[in-house]
Amino acid sequence: MSIPPCSRLLILACSATKRGGSERIPAIERYDGPLWRTLRHCDPEGRKARVAFLSARYGFRDASSPIENYDARMTEDVADRMIAGGIGMRWPRPRTQRRVMPEGQHPGVHIARMVRRGDRPIADVALVAGWLYLRIMRALVGEFQQLGKVTPDARIVEINGPIGMMRRDLRAWLEEFDGETR
Repeated sequence: MSIPPCSRLLILACSATKRGGSERIPAIERYDGPLWRTLRHCDPEGRKARVAFLSARYGFRDASSPIENYDARMTEDVADRMIAGGIGMRWPRPRTQRRVMPEGQHPGVHIARMVRRGDRPIADVALVAGWLYLRIMRALVGEFQQLGKVTPDARIVEINGPIGMMRRDLRAWLEEFDGETR
């Protein structure tokens, strides 16, 4: 079955390796780990899938979202809070208890922007990450399915393991695209 790229979603974990600078730049340009370099090499024009990322600092966001240079690690506690908060929890979380309005954005906003009304729902998903990130990604995709943004029968591919194998599998998933444009 041929699935057009507009019906494909790639969710990558953030990267500890980042391009420097104090200005906010799109996440796809900021992250510079091996998987992000593979993505940019295999899909330089961004036509093979919609791309999102998951990070301890920003949560789930479209990879075109401008982000600052930061250092935050995913922990089991953060993962548990993200799963419990689901698609309605804003990230980043407020730094103090005194804030009246929560800061950040929630995953529901980003998936809604990525799959607008009238678009085909996502039918093919690749989750590329370590086990802790995969736990969160699975939970989010389940909620995206309930929203109708991802089809109930979507193919969900998990890419995890040694980095060389992950790069190979990411490249293979990206190369499956059928040539349609968004």
